[in-house]
Amino acid sequence: MDLRNYTIVTVSYWGFTLTDGALRMLVLLYFHGLGYSPVQLAFLFLLYEFCGLVTNLLGGWIGSRVGLKATLFAGLGTQIAALMALSFVQSHWAALLSVLYVMAAQALSGIAKDLTKMSSKSAVKLLVPAGEGEAGTGRALFKWVAILTGSKNAMKGMGFLLGGVLLGWLGFVTALWVMAGGLLLVLVGGLLGLRQDLGRSKVKVKFNQLFSKSREINLLSLARFFLFGSRDIWFVVGLPVFLKEKLGWSFAAVGGFMAAWIIGYGVVQASAPGFLKRGGARAALGWGGALLLVTGALALTVQLDFHVVGMVLGGLAVFGVVFAVNSAVHSYLILAYTDSDKVALNVGFYYMANAGGRLVGTLLSGLLYLGAGLSGCLWASAGFVLVAVVLTAGLPREGKHEGA
Repeated sequence: MDLRNYTIVTVSYWGFTLTDGALRMLVLLYFHGLGYSPVQLAFLFLLYEFCGLVTNLLGGWIGSRVGLKATLFAGLGTQIAALMALSFVQSHWAALLSVLYVMAAQALSGIAKDLTKMSSKSAVKLLVPAGEGEAGTGRALFKWVAILTGSKNAMKGMGFLLGGVLLGWLGFVTALWVMAGGLLLVLVGGLLGLRQDLGRSKVKVKFNQLFSKSREINLLSLARFFLFGSRDIWFVVGLPVFLKEKLGWSFAAVGGFMAAWIIGYGVVQASAPGFLKRGGARAALGWGGALLLVTGALALTVQLDFHVVGMVLGGLAVFGVVFAVNSAVHSYLILAYTDSDKVALNVGFYYMANAGGRLVGTLLSGLLYLGAGLSGCLWASAGFVLVAVVLTAGLPREGKHEGA
């Protein structure tokens, strides 16, 4: 295991993720405070998700041609530009102008996020020695990708808390400049420290090969679409607006709860290899079924108005644990199913599906909350989980990919 380069990649990903989580909370709470509706808030993030979808597809292709080092640091640089651009928003602008401008700036952030994510997660496949990752059950690969992904999500949770705190302490503009300066330090450190090129394909890949995938990668990618759509349907707009409007929580309290949820999610995700005997398709199917039961039960209790506050806070904590295990297993499988020479292409395609699910989930989060409240968001989430489980049932359960 190349610990030095793994650490540089991980720290770079952490730095980006901290600003990404803080930025989401800053934008959501700042514009909610200006009186924006749930649908308007959802639209602020649509180009972010759409550009992430496109970036994953093209980023994997570009990464296979120029290397993952270039795409990783291009992602960090683009995020710095997005943060600086958002700092020029003025509260007295007309709503339409503000929405369009923020959507454009968020588009840059979406490009940055998925360049960084695709590069970091693809690098794990290359930094874990082939024999270590594939021999026996493949637990080494499962372990290292779970650590990267879980720690990233913990940092994102800290970013949610940071966003809520910075908004109340420094205000919108100053908070953005502080985050841009911090990320610039991470970028310079990474450029100086990471000397090894990663992920450049030995054979130039043609553009039309981007969509030529194996059956298991297609199924897993589509399952990922519905899995992450199921989370963002209630998480992006519905939950924070519910906490602010219905429960009367402060900006810092909303950010703190969202942070705690994501941090706990990340801890479970990172520790998944420690308590799972297997990380293959059987585990994905079993934990997907558990997520379906949890989501359906939570939606029912909210609809029946049964101790809503306790059920929402406690139920979403349980959802987070089960969802984290699902995500960890899926993140392992995409690397297990792909060859090292095609890792950037396949991981990019897979996270394109992830971004597509988030895009649809983001839009539905605003629309469903406006029309049906949090219970409507949760019922739609349960439907998405059901589709993901059906697709997961089609994954191969035998062979070297099954055990982890």
